[in-house]
Amino acid sequence: MTTIERTIHIEAPPEKVFSYIDDPLHLPEIWPSMVEVEDVERLPNGGRRYEWEYKMAGIHFEGVSETVTYEPGRHVVEKNTAGIPSTFDWTFTPENGGTRLELKTEYEIPHKVLGKFAEPFVRKLNEREADTVLANLKDRMES
Repeated sequence: MTTIERTIHIEAPPEKVFSYIDDPLHLPEIWPSMVEVEDVERLPNGGRRYEWEYKMAGIHFEGVSETVTYEPGRHVVEKNTAGIPSTFDWTFTPENGGTRLELKTEYEIPHKVLGKFAEPFVRKLNEREADTVLANLKDRMES
């Protein structure tokens, strides 16, 4: 399992940032490799379940994401159960009139498709992708 952790300060209240992330249809707007999100449904825990298509290292993957932890305005954990096994843990904390957003991602590189040799390359790609997602979110929220 590979882990990437990133933190960013966004000059917008946690409720606004949370609300944006809470709608998976926004993900392709800020996530360069997220090709499509569809079939979004609300879960009894308040979170969402949706299908996605993602492009990693030139290869397309499809999967399903489901919210496993949902604390409105504060914390969301989503687990991908198909495609690329992964977990995305988003924590929204008030900070200096804005939001401290922490993102922790844990994932398994699909070795059968990409091969073991691709792991360092894919990790670098995913680290840059995490930075880009947060920078794009910051731009969206602050404009």
